[in-house]
Amino acid sequence: MKPKRAAIGIKTRTGRAVAVALSERSEFVCREELTLCDDSTKQPYHDVMEMPWNESLIAVKPAVATIEKIAARELRRVIASVEARGYEVATVAVVGRPDRQLERIGNPHIRAHAAEGVLFRAVIEKAAKANHVESRIFVDPAKELSAAQKKMIADMRKIAGSPWRAEEKSAAMAAVAILTQRRSSAP
Repeated sequence: MKPKRAAIGIKTRTGRAVAVALSERSEFVCREELTLCDDSTKQPYHDVMEMPWNESLIAVKPAVATIEKIAARELRRVIASVEARGYEVATVAVVGRPDRQLERIGNPHIRAHAAEGVLFRAVIEKAAKANHVESRIFVDPAKELSAAQKKMIADMRKIAGSPWRAEEKSAAMAAVAILTQRRSSAP
């Protein structure tokens, strides 16, 4: 028998993320919180923000490597949680900041925040690849959905329970968007 398939939508934040897994029929499977750093790597670009940008990119590499390892482990845990419920994870839909020309941001503090937004989204992409799962990025998954799909996600709170904040909704929207795309591209 062919396993049921699911998608995981992930909304990243600095140092953490929220994952919402939905079945192929967009039914709620589970919600998980991911910790994407340790105490020493929570805001890696803040730690080097007074350096010139090209030097900070070098100085932050050890922290980024640690974050990538943690993210891969955390995503593996979420995938295992979804699989334990009888689903095969088909794809990961990541909500996060798009790549930007960070070197053009003059204010070091604003640049540090922007760089961390890009970083924590990018480490989830790498984590998906490390876990052999396809991924897609969404800056604003709501744009991909119909009014009926948005209402379905808002109503999902009744099934998922609390918390069902903007982060969970955004992750669920990304999962629905990627599932919709997969259905429309299926032979």
